[in-house]
Amino acid sequence: MGKIAQLALLSFAILWAFSCHSQQKPFIKKINKATVQLEVIGKQVQLVDVRTPMEYKQGHIDDAVNFNVNDEGFVKQIETLDKTKPVYLYCKMGGRSNRAAELLKSKGFTQIYDYTGGYSDWSSKD
Repeated sequence: MGKIAQLALLSFAILWAFSCHSQQKPFIKKINKATVQLEVIGKQVQLVDVRTPMEYKQGHIDDAVNFNVNDEGFVKQIETLDKTKPVYLYCKMGGRSNRAAELLKSKGFTQIYDYTGGYSDWSSKD
C-alpha cells in the first residue's frame, strides 16, 4: 500500500472514530432525590418543573423554570433549552415528567433526567 493510500486510510479511521464519539445516543434516565441533591442543587443545570404555574408558585425545587407540559406552548418553551446539555425534569409524582421526557427526546434532546419521585418526594420529610 502506498503512502497516499495509508494516509487516506488513517484519515478515514480518525474521522470515523471522532464521528462515533461526537454522536451521543439520546437517553432518558430515571433519577431519585439523592441524585437531584448531588447533581442539581446549587449547580448551573437546566432544571424544568413541568407542573402548572399554580403548583409551581406553591413551591419548587431550586432554580427550576416552569414549563407546563399540559400547556400548548410547551414545545416552544423547551426549544429555548440547550439540546446538547443535560435537562432535569420533575412534576408532582412522575407521570407528567415522564411524558415531558419522551417529548424532549423526540425533539432531539440527548441527556434527559426524570426525577420520578417529583415534588411530592422532594417536599416530604424523610
